[in-house]
Amino acid sequence: MQEQAVRTSPFELRLSDGGIIRGEVRITDSGARKPAVLIAHGFKGFKDWGFLPYAAERLAQAGFYVVTFNFSRNGVSEGQEFDELNKFGLNTYSREQADLELVVAALIRRELPHHDKADAKRLAICGHSRGGGNALLFAAEHPLIRAAVSWNGIAVANLFEAGFEAQARRDGVAYVPNARTGQQMPIRKEFFEDIDANAERFDIPARLASLNIPVLLIQGDQDIPKLLEAFQTLKEAAPEQQSLLLEGTGHTFGTVHPFSGTTDSLEAALDTTIEFLQQKL
Repeated sequence: MQEQAVRTSPFELRLSDGGIIRGEVRITDSGARKPAVLIAHGFKGFKDWGFLPYAAERLAQAGFYVVTFNFSRNGVSEGQEFDELNKFGLNTYSREQADLELVVAALIRRELPHHDKADAKRLAICGHSRGGGNALLFAAEHPLIRAAVSWNGIAVANLFEAGFEAQARRDGVAYVPNARTGQQMPIRKEFFEDIDANAERFDIPARLASLNIPVLLIQGDQDIPKLLEAFQTLKEAAPEQQSLLLEGTGHTFGTVHPFSGTTDSLEAALDTTIEFLQQKL
């Protein structure tokens, strides 16, 4: 079957606090209104990171209205470099959840590109790594979400070591290195204070257990130990939900950034995701 051409259209949502959510919609021209899928990037990520644009293309070719976007405090302005580290330092889970609300609100108000192609009553959310955790948290609070997918997702909101957290709380900020760019990326004490103030809200396994919508958990078995443990924790919290452990692959399903091509593991993850969403939406 011949692949359909995917149309990509950018958008911007300007926030009252000065932040900007920059995103893209991907669709094909065929067919009527399509189920909508949001894709949330992870920590030290952005909408054009790694395999995410390719995943969006595959989902669009499969018949979905696909929305990718940068969280407003992810540290990236218009390109693929972290050129707004001051904003990165201000990011919190509450901010990311609010950003997701704004994207969904724009979708419902028909403010996104090609809105006539989107069926907002059939809405799903996918996320990678921290984005997977955000996807589950968001679905727990928004009945409009009909299905959720976590790719190599977290189960604990705070994955920082105790010493790092103590330094940030003491000094107001601590820095995490970006191995790819060599930058020192700020994590402010407000990040931890936000988790303190929302301990129940950001309890990812508990929120997953409360969901009465279908959820798919996909995990590579060569990922870091914390995320392998997270996969087990999430499975135990919601044993009735669908899960897939992919053998021989890690956190990015064998792909790199900049993206240089797909892998069998990524194709397996996307094939399973597409089949799941087609069945559930």
